[in-house]
Amino acid sequence: MPAALIAAGVIVDLSLPPDYTPTALFAAAPLVAAPLLSAVGTAACGIAALASLLLVLYFVGGPTWGDEVMTVATMATVVVLAIGINRLVRRSNRQLASARGIAEAAQLAVLPVPPARIGGLDIAARYEAAQSDARIGGDLYAVQETPYGVRLIVGDVRGKGLGSVEAVAIVIGAFRESAEEEPTLEGVALRLERALQREGGRRRGLDQFEGFTTAALAEVPAADPGRLRIVNRGHPAPLLFFEGTPRYLEPSVSALPLGMSELGWWPDRAYEAYLPPGAQLLLYTDGLSESRDQHGTFYDPVRRLSGHRFTGPEALLDTLVADVRKHAGGGNTDDMALLALGRRSDGAREAKPPGARPPGVWGGPEHGPNGR
Repeated sequence: MPAALIAAGVIVDLSLPPDYTPTALFAAAPLVAAPLLSAVGTAACGIAALASLLLVLYFVGGPTWGDEVMTVATMATVVVLAIGINRLVRRSNRQLASARGIAEAAQLAVLPVPPARIGGLDIAARYEAAQSDARIGGDLYAVQETPYGVRLIVGDVRGKGLGSVEAVAIVIGAFRESAEEEPTLEGVALRLERALQREGGRRRGLDQFEGFTTAALAEVPAADPGRLRIVNRGHPAPLLFFEGTPRYLEPSVSALPLGMSELGWWPDRAYEAYLPPGAQLLLYTDGLSESRDQHGTFYDPVRRLSGHRFTGPEALLDTLVADVRKHAGGGNTDDMALLALGRRSDGAREAKPPGARPPGVWGGPEHGPNGR
């Protein structure tokens, strides 16, 4: 582009009467180069533009000798300013790259990428920030192999900024500890509730604590990989993909988010579903379900992904992320955390547990089917 501007300046000057000199085209060349090229490239572009201006003034001439001197002085000033702008831009880019590196390191520390296979199950996770330069937010995920099976959590902390990041660290820390110690998934949820209440009490009177967290917890027992248990605390319902049919796994009874026990409390009650071989389980935050297109239509994963068959969690997330970007026109207004679990199909026919409705929610005296 800078070269094209210089060439255009020469052509226009040769085409116009001597009284007119297109100084603006020559001056634009180093200013355009400043944010795009290095300092040496910007200086070279400025010298080329100044030399081209001198040549056309020499061969074509200007209205008066004084006007030519002022034109050259103005052009030289623009070149110096362009070099200064280039230095400022490079310094800002270095600072931005440093901040981005720190943010990415913090995210990896708080939300490490899980192994591709845990406890005999395939795992995939993604964190899609709403802004390309923002790598940390209030969305969270974690997966852990425990003596009781593989346990997962996906959550969304109210608010943004450093306060939400600290709350994410508290929730994940409490989850990893309680997942190893609590024999039931309900016990894990209770420990998370206590951790947020304890931190909120410690902060009261000091500053605002982001203690309001929606979360979906899931468990696949080691002794029964076809059994899926879920505790949902005010979070979007997980999705189960099997043989091209996605289905929501919704609780029969709604529950408050974590950290809101002061408003009301009742014991958590897990609901169960059958996880057949070849199925994929998706836990996600509302950045997925609240993604909108240009007409304001919310993203519907059941409608858009119906009929798709996925070879594993990675394939599911690849397709999902690409489809959300297409739906939202390349951008999103909220962060999106995705955690997918897949059970490999070994080709053997498995005996389903009594009363199972694969791949939906198990029926029972306390948990009626509630899939959409």
